[in-house]
Amino acid sequence: MSTCSTVSRDLDEPISGTAATATTWLLLEQPGPWGAKALTSSHLDPALGRALEAAAQGTGVRIALIRRPGRHADSGTPTARQAYVAHTVPGNVWLRSAMVRDPRRLLDVDFAALGRGDHGSFDSALGGRHHTGDPLALVCTNGKRDRCCALLGRPLAAELASSGVEGVWEVTHLGGHRFSPTLLVLPYGYAYGRAEAHAVKEVLHGVQEGRIVVEGCRGRSAWERPGQAAELAVRRATGEYGAQTLAVVRTEGAAPRWEVTVAHTDGRHWRVVVAQGASLPARPESCGASVLGSPARMDVVAVREPATTTALAG
Repeated sequence: MSTCSTVSRDLDEPISGTAATATTWLLLEQPGPWGAKALTSSHLDPALGRALEAAAQGTGVRIALIRRPGRHADSGTPTARQAYVAHTVPGNVWLRSAMVRDPRRLLDVDFAALGRGDHGSFDSALGGRHHTGDPLALVCTNGKRDRCCALLGRPLAAELASSGVEGVWEVTHLGGHRFSPTLLVLPYGYAYGRAEAHAVKEVLHGVQEGRIVVEGCRGRSAWERPGQAAELAVRRATGEYGAQTLAVVRTEGAAPRWEVTVAHTDGRHWRVVVAQGASLPARPESCGASVLGSPARMDVVAVREPATTTALAG
């Protein structure tokens, strides 16, 4: 039986504009097994998981659990665990880290401020500090959510870790498991699909140089899906790969058609027409799903600079 990722790959389903949306990511180390909804179905106290979900609601913060690559035996509760928080909006990109002995201290953090890009409450509650090490490479491996994440994500995470790549973690859920193996790179917040180890190493090398690799990129989590597709289209059209140079400054319209303004730090801007379509034929959107669906896709119709137009195939 074909998996959802095999079907998506065989259909050459486009991946641009499919990243999970979050201005800020909050990551908490939680070893051991994860259930489909990991914040409330792991060794983390489910009451704490529910409280964290409620605290983050509507703030732009997305919470995920992470663990080191490898086997995940039931090893009990760790005495200390790693926590990270990253803000992904250009002009205010940062990554902070802390060691946490009592994860309930996370409830002392101001989630609305985190979503706006202010890390002060994280630092004061947890003793957070600026992360000066390698970028984080988060590989989705939550097989309880979708088996493709286990079948494809775990080997990728293990291969990266065994080859000496720093900053590699397994993560609970990044969305779009039909694009497995999926990857999120922080601090910039770009997601990738159908990832392979050699390509991930190139992506991470680029991040260390402040450069974005567009190949295989699903989009930047800071933007909604039309903005993700528009920004990547501008990068392809102009060859601009600086991580901090482009920002989505306006999105006009509503589904199924938007006009997105993408601005460069040098003053240039582009107006990008994005249309929502359906990826056909209908099929299960995840492994084990009994209902057929047609996933939404973001098609870039045109990229316009002032007084110029570049038409793109939709």
